[in-house]
Amino acid sequence: MDAGLARAAARRIPVAAVIDIGASDGRWSDLSLKHFKDARYLLVEANAAHEPGLRAFKERVAGSDYIIAAAGDRVGELHFDVHDPFGGLASATPRSGTITVPATTIDHEVAARSLPGPFALKLDTHGFELPILKGATETLTRTTLLIIEVYNFTLIPGALRFYEMCAHLAPLGFRPIDLCEPMYRPKDGAFWQCDMFFARDDRVEFNSNSYE
Repeated sequence: MDAGLARAAARRIPVAAVIDIGASDGRWSDLSLKHFKDARYLLVEANAAHEPGLRAFKERVAGSDYIIAAAGDRVGELHFDVHDPFGGLASATPRSGTITVPATTIDHEVAARSLPGPFALKLDTHGFELPILKGATETLTRTTLLIIEVYNFTLIPGALRFYEMCAHLAPLGFRPIDLCEPMYRPKDGAFWQCDMFFARDDRVEFNSNSYE
C-alpha cells in the first residue's frame, strides 16, 4: 500500500481532502499522510472501540476530523458487526452479532464540513461498497482517486466482485490504474482480494495503449 500511494502521489493526482472509510484506528490515514501531507483528512469508522486512535490522529494532524458512524446510502442507523475490530461489516438489516450504530453518507459529511475537492476516497468496507458509493454521488463527481478493497468472491449478497466493481465505476468516469497487496486464501490458493486504485478516465496515462 505504501508503494501504491507513492505511485499515486508521483502521478500528481490532485487531492485536497482524503476520506478514509473504514478507518479503524487511523493507521491507513497515517500511511496516506506520508504521500498526501497537505490534504485535509476525514476518517469514518463505525466501531467505537477505535475512537482513541482516531482522536489521537485528529489531535496530531491539523485540519483532520473523524466521525464514529457507518457510511452508507442514508443518514440514520445501520447495523454493524463489531466482533472483529479490523473486519467489521455494515448491513441494512440486523444480522447475528450486529449492533445498531449511527449511519451517515459521504455527501452529508462533505457538505457539513465544507470539505474542499478534489477528493481521494478509500473504502475498506468488506462488501458494503455499493450503499457507500450511492451515498457519495455528489462527492464522486469531484473525486480524482478511489482506493477500494475489492474481492474475487461474493462476500455478502449484492456485493460486487472486483471485475464487477470495475464495470460499475466505468460509467462514473473511473478506470483502474494500479493495485497492491493481493491476498490468496489459504485453503486453495485462490485469489481472494486486493486493493485497487481507480483514477479518472481522462488521465494522461490512459491516452496510450502501448506498453513502451
